[in-house]
Amino acid sequence: MAVRCVIVDDSERFRASARRLLTTQGLTVVADAADSRQAMRVIDEHDPDVVLVDVGLGAESGFDLAAKLAPRPVIMVSSLAPDDIEDLVGPSGAIGYVPKNQLSACTITSMLKRPRGT
Repeated sequence: MAVRCVIVDDSERFRASARRLLTTQGLTVVADAADSRQAMRVIDEHDPDVVLVDVGLGAESGFDLAAKLAPRPVIMVSSLAPDDIEDLVGPSGAIGYVPKNQLSACTITSMLKRPRGT
């Protein structure tokens, strides 16, 4: 069965691009959201296996959303360099971070298979 995910990003362009990419690679994107409020609604409605959350959601922090979603698996995404945010990923409860230009179904499924905390 395909991994079911929700994409949360304030950029409609990125959400559409990520949906196309991940769908062609075998993931099922069940919904997307532009902000935390929309995200909570679609996550409750669709119960995804993983949530991809942009670090910066406009005026909101993606890390704050990740903390609210625990213990659900969350993967942070951003255009920022990993060194700029790696210290914030763990405390947020997210299982990891993927730069937007390295996003792939393979990366997501690998992160989901890793034991927590590695």
